[in-house]
Amino acid sequence: MSANPRRDFMKGALAAAGIGAAASSTVQAQAGTTAAPLVPDYARALHYRSLKQSSYDRTGGNRDSWNIPGGGVKEVFLAEGAGVISHIWFTIAANSEHHLKELVLRAYWDGNARPSVETPIGDFFGLNLAAYRIYESRYLACSPGKSLNCYFAMPYRSGARLTVTNEGKQGVGAFYSNIDYMAVPSIPDDALYFHAQYRQAAPCTAVTGEAAKLNLLGGSNYVFVETRGRGHLMGVTLGVLENADGWWGEGDDMIFVDDETKPLINGTGSEDYFLGSWDFGGRDGAQPFGHQMYGAPLISNAERTGGRYCCYRWHGDNPVTFERYLKHTIEHGHANDRGDNFFSVAYWYQSAPYTDFPAMPPLETRIPQVRIA
Repeated sequence: MSANPRRDFMKGALAAAGIGAAASSTVQAQAGTTAAPLVPDYARALHYRSLKQSSYDRTGGNRDSWNIPGGGVKEVFLAEGAGVISHIWFTIAANSEHHLKELVLRAYWDGNARPSVETPIGDFFGLNLAAYRIYESRYLACSPGKSLNCYFAMPYRSGARLTVTNEGKQGVGAFYSNIDYMAVPSIPDDALYFHAQYRQAAPCTAVTGEAAKLNLLGGSNYVFVETRGRGHLMGVTLGVLENADGWWGEGDDMIFVDDETKPLINGTGSEDYFLGSWDFGGRDGAQPFGHQMYGAPLISNAERTGGRYCCYRWHGDNPVTFERYLKHTIEHGHANDRGDNFFSVAYWYQSAPYTDFPAMPPLETRIPQVRIA
């Protein structure tokens, strides 16, 4: 992996959007080599306008944040014309202990009335169990001081709008926002729209009896995302709250691609999908970890009732492409024999601003609670 994967990701995003200098191949050709260019990208002419929209105090004072009352909606970004959002940073001061579930982020591309991003803010940034945890990955991070960062590139052709809705009863006293973006003349035809969708099963419905022994077609699997069209999957975040003792992660990942009847991709276990192994260390040896492309930055009370896990897996090295249909699923326990609570966000790109999302679950069901049958 590159020493600076974020720079590499943005380089690819800019190239996909037709932005930036095309001098790399010329320099290499003149040098008669295919080695790394002599002049790095940041030392070449870049053909975009770098901009930011933020919550800065419009009076010139030091009140650089917004108040979002209970039930209120705040527009945090609005742009016309073509552009690419390159980075989102939020930090929040709120009295409610559940504000990461109460605040819902939505993004609308090219004037669409329905959002292509719809997820509680905590879940969007990989904090799926409504608690802050410091970690860094290739696309998402949470830093000391409870700052939330996203580096997914988000292109749009005629405009973009981002809102934050406070579905809680208590107001948010200070919502700080910095959104960096690039204004460009146009976006190429093959640039895709960013999507992020929240789902949950609280709890998952456990399969019992003979049906809990074999599962070839994934009919009862937990579904991260199901969409129609053309695009590619970038990854998922998942929070698990255990409702019973034992290991929750014997479930295989199954990804259906352009065929609704059977999965094209089959994995070997939940911890394997998240690129860990052996129950992440087991009941008494589990250790949180976080890397650029995968991690489990939260592991608490492992393999016990009330155990909590937050995991992420990125497919940036090999995004899962689809031409007509995608359904990304995973078993909850072997052959879906466990009934734990799952909270997830799927992240993908698609050729059209897809908005046919399931309804956002009611707030009270989004709050992680142990649910013993």
